[in-house]
Amino acid sequence: MFRFANPEMLYLLVIIPLIVVVYIVILKARKRRLESFGESETIAQLMPDASPGRHRTKFIIYVISLALIITALARPQLGAKLKEVSKDGIEIMIAVDVSNSMLAQDFEPNRLEKTKYAISRLLDEIKNDRIGLIVFAGDAYVQLPITSDYTAARNFANHISSNMISKQGTALGSAISLATKSFSSDSEGSRVLIIISDGENHEDDAMSAAKLAAEKGIVIHAIGIGTPEGAPIEMNGEFIKDENGEMVVSKLNEKMLEDVALSTGGAYIRSSNKSLGLEEIINLVNKTEKKRFKSVQFEAYSEKYQGLVALAIILLIIETSILSRKNRVLAKFNIFTKKR
Repeated sequence: MFRFANPEMLYLLVIIPLIVVVYIVILKARKRRLESFGESETIAQLMPDASPGRHRTKFIIYVISLALIITALARPQLGAKLKEVSKDGIEIMIAVDVSNSMLAQDFEPNRLEKTKYAISRLLDEIKNDRIGLIVFAGDAYVQLPITSDYTAARNFANHISSNMISKQGTALGSAISLATKSFSSDSEGSRVLIIISDGENHEDDAMSAAKLAAEKGIVIHAIGIGTPEGAPIEMNGEFIKDENGEMVVSKLNEKMLEDVALSTGGAYIRSSNKSLGLEEIINLVNKTEKKRFKSVQFEAYSEKYQGLVALAIILLIIETSILSRKNRVLAKFNIFTKKR
């Protein structure tokens, strides 16, 4: 398994395009200053040793070296040793509503983005549990199967969007049925499904699906995100309107979510702008009976930054050895300008 020990250092790569932009601006300014003295051909004759190609080559080598050094600072590592470990935990499947109504802005910046942020915070809190992700609108599908890889879970959660499912609606029953089939066989008695939805436009028999889930020992907790007053839905910079040209307002529909949760012995929580409600749900989840899970994970990682540093040093030596001006002795080996 490959990973970066200090992934935050990769943010420094943003300075690379900035350096390139500054370099281009400087080149253009220099060209304008030279053109103010006369024609370019005349200037070139007056400066026979000048070599723009050498400057560009040195700059390219420097930028590549800088990128390699920044990547090395992030400490790339490769899993070197596998170990089977046993942990006491539960399996949590999170089903996220991605219908267009989740773009309503009664939560900042909108309901869906608020949900994604809360899931990321949740992943910082849990330790030994397994987690999976389901997204649903008019259909439902597993975005991430049950896993103990929280890094992967965070990446998948960050990429949840309203355009993942083209069919609109809120197929809550399909999401529950899919989750029921997605738990691992060794987790019986320690299964929790967390549904995050605004509860609008239910299209299937969610209660029947919830009863079947309860028979398999799955506890469903539901979080209603939105406000009873509702808010308009903005897509691509425009607000959605109905067939009469009226602005569509999405309102929180709590009853179905509450009925589904209570039918399995779970809880329903209405979110607020201060708290989505996941913290309260996790407090309840932690009371669930835990199972001992066995998993294989990397116990040790080997550092792989050394090669990047070595290559960066070699490139910097090459960059330093390239003279900014033409060398009369090496002029016959003219590799920086085109032959005529």
